[in-house]
Amino acid sequence: MATASTSAPAAAKSATRPANRVGTKSRRGFAAMSPETQRRIASEGGKASHASGRGHRFSAEEARDAGRKGGLVSRRGKTNTSGTK
Repeated sequence: MATASTSAPAAAKSATRPANRVGTKSRRGFAAMSPETQRRIASEGGKASHASGRGHRFSAEEARDAGRKGGLVSRRGKTNTSGTK
């Protein structure tokens, strides 16, 4: 009987510890907020960035150049002009 009384509190304690909950995570910070609240806070950050002069808007030419560079990186600089691999 002594083992039953000592194992019950241990089982109750282990069930409440986050490390023992397999497959579940508690939602904290942004993850716990509604999508509308996340959007509002993110928008405020963008507005503050632009107001302080640190924000940046891409021109069409800058966006085109950035997309080209990203494409080169994703293909590791390989171009396929002949249509063969």
